[in-house]
Amino acid sequence: MGVVVAALTASSTGLAATYQVGPGKPYATLNAVASKLMPGDVVEVMGDKTYTGGVLLSKSGTSTQKITIKGVRVNGKRPVLSGGTNTIEMAGNHNVLEGFDITGGTSRCLYHHGHEITVRDTVVHNCPSHGILGADSGSGSLTLETVEVYAAGMGTTRHPIYMATDESTYPGAVFRMKHCYVHDGLGGNAVKSRAERNEIYYNWIEGATYRELELIEPDGQDASLAREDSDVVGNVIRKTNTFYAVRIGSDGTDVGTKGRYRFVNNTFLVQPSGKAVIQAFGGVQTLEMHNNAFYRLNGGGVTVLDTSSVTWAAGKALITGQNNWAAQGSTVPSQFVGTLFGVDPKFTGLGTYDLRPATASPLLDKGSATPASPVGYAFPLPLAAPKYVPPVKKVDLNVAGLLRVAVATIDIGAYEGAGLAAKGDEEPTMEVAGAELEEEEGVELAEDLEAEEAEGEEALDMNADGQAAMACAFGGGHTGGTGVVGIGAALGALALVRRRRRG
Repeated sequence: MGVVVAALTASSTGLAATYQVGPGKPYATLNAVASKLMPGDVVEVMGDKTYTGGVLLSKSGTSTQKITIKGVRVNGKRPVLSGGTNTIEMAGNHNVLEGFDITGGTSRCLYHHGHEITVRDTVVHNCPSHGILGADSGSGSLTLETVEVYAAGMGTTRHPIYMATDESTYPGAVFRMKHCYVHDGLGGNAVKSRAERNEIYYNWIEGATYRELELIEPDGQDASLAREDSDVVGNVIRKTNTFYAVRIGSDGTDVGTKGRYRFVNNTFLVQPSGKAVIQAFGGVQTLEMHNNAFYRLNGGGVTVLDTSSVTWAAGKALITGQNNWAAQGSTVPSQFVGTLFGVDPKFTGLGTYDLRPATASPLLDKGSATPASPVGYAFPLPLAAPKYVPPVKKVDLNVAGLLRVAVATIDIGAYEGAGLAAKGDEEPTMEVAGAELEEEEGVELAEDLEAEEAEGEEALDMNADGQAAMACAFGGGHTGGTGVVGIGAALGALALVRRRRRG
């Protein structure tokens, strides 16, 4: 009874309420409270129970009073949302979803078309179509943090994660994905994104049917609205078949992003006799790659970049690369400098996927501390250096234990030979970890914004009309996409800066 009273009081006074859902609680289902929610409210859903899917969350919080839907573990088990066309649909703004097991949606397990949404400490799995899908219309920023996605996707057009942002309604929106584990896809690309900006940080991604990452143009929106950029830092990208690991630019449905792409301190593990690691396709403005390690299992050279189907938006290839490591016999872009070639990167334990550089590894202290963009085309608000390492084939909720500890010059690849920060005796709650990361990113965005503004006109965009060279065999089929939660004020400023620089 107390919870109901609290809810009524909240409705009349504006105070936040806490609703409880589950056996013996005031509400039996999440849908029963969904229409009552107001800014600042918290819903606690009891675990060790399966709830029927088809949940719609359409109420919005605010940037300072978010609506939080929290799964409470019971007997160590999350609450399960199962089934429905959309197992859970997040259509409101400024919502947080955490602590759930989501499965079985016939069209989408998690459907995103809100703004400033955070999903954390959640597993999405056994989805016969899309795992997590963001709409082309009405979708703004989205953060996936400590999320595991597996056994999702179908064929060539349904994907474990498929994101977009609505560049008219939410200019400057971001899809941010960090500390996640995406694996064992049933179809499509592991992570496909049409967002205006992608920030792919500290993830372990493997087992896609096609590509681990596809970062491309929006679907059905005016290409002149924005340039789509992607910052990919500190990830392990592991191929379990011989297809491309990454595609940038376009999937053949439009002219391409004409965007800027940045890959820093990633470790790529690819299969013998596979295609190139990265395929540039359609319109691309710049590509920079620094401190990455490219290793083919069982040894042998790799082709780092395939540019046979790219149209450079500036009329010329704008590529930079510093201090990457590749196996002897590899083919790297001629613009790369300081590339190290060798036979063995000397990981600590490849058989157990311990990819830290071991003693005497050629990756130790060989990274560039000041990776540079192509002259005149600075990447906007880059993550200066990786601050964490990816979890090893799992989600690790102890994010503080994944801090990257650098000794001397940064090492090449996703891991530092010095290891990790000492783990405390207790894991921080996701609320604490999330708050720490959000605060850190807000400060970082504010500092980087000052630097970006100071650059003035140095990095003016080129408006060449690059066209896609050919259609792609694995495109189309999109009904939605996503973006990540950024810090509201800083991302708003980012949007203004980016559009001012285009004007």
